[in-house]
Amino acid sequence: MSDFETVAATENQAARRGPSGEPGTPNQIGAANKARSLAGDAWRDLRRNPIFWISLALVVVFTLMALVPGLFTANSPNDCLLSRQHAGPSGGAIFGYDFQGCDTYARAVYGTRASLLVGALSTLGTGLIALVVGMLAGYFGRWVDAVLSRVIDVVLGIPLLLAAIVLLKRVSSDSVNARIAAVIFVLAILGWTTAARVVRSSVITAKEQDYVAAARMLGAGNGRIMWRHILPNSLAPAIVVLTIALGSFIAAEATLSFLGIGLKAPTISWGQDIDTGRIHMREAATPLIVPSAFLALTVLAFIMLGDAIRDAFDPKLR
Repeated sequence: MSDFETVAATENQAARRGPSGEPGTPNQIGAANKARSLAGDAWRDLRRNPIFWISLALVVVFTLMALVPGLFTANSPNDCLLSRQHAGPSGGAIFGYDFQGCDTYARAVYGTRASLLVGALSTLGTGLIALVVGMLAGYFGRWVDAVLSRVIDVVLGIPLLLAAIVLLKRVSSDSVNARIAAVIFVLAILGWTTAARVVRSSVITAKEQDYVAAARMLGAGNGRIMWRHILPNSLAPAIVVLTIALGSFIAAEATLSFLGIGLKAPTISWGQDIDTGRIHMREAATPLIVPSAFLALTVLAFIMLGDAIRDAFDPKLR
């Protein structure tokens, strides 16, 4: 049984019994049935939404490109010959070669891995921080909410890219893993505030529901209520926000790499290739256009996917 079905079944049972065990009113039963059908209605809306399928297809393609780049190109991104500098398409290089004689398309394909890795792990870290902070602030309220809300406001007031530039300037290591970890860490600790606010709002709404009151009457502790009853009901809006944030993190990583303070060689990054292509744009345009197109399509795919899911699950848009 899925999380939505579990939550819906709990709501339905609580509505029929009522907080004190008596049969629920028709309004309560109707509300439970509405909650139970939310996931089904959302899925029906998504199936009829072409934007959802287009964005999902793009996400699947780029994910496969990151996991198995050999499916999309047989050339190595590190097979570079200066004699092929700015040469046109040949030998499987469908977009020609860059100023170092590297296959432009192969570098764009292999650059997907670093961008999606940074975006996915940054989103995971952001989600964990947002869930913890949002759950604590929304569930306990009072001074806990006041303190954590002020922390959210402070972090939210810090410009993400500016703070990332300042922090990454302090990273002196040129190790590939160290640079990737530093970029992920910086994006995660600076980008969790919006998701935390969404989780907090969802928790505040969920903790007033009948099934939470019924769980308290049955002797469930705060930990069990938060984990078993409130968390599943707060995940959907958080996942929507984090899906959109993933695209933003990919764009942020490319921007930092473009500025020379994010990922560095030998890691292949779209931001690095865009910077290099910009410098040599007069000699050949494709080394700039190809990684820029890959970046734009990836970011757009995740943002469109998040928007489609948000519209499907937002009752106000029905």
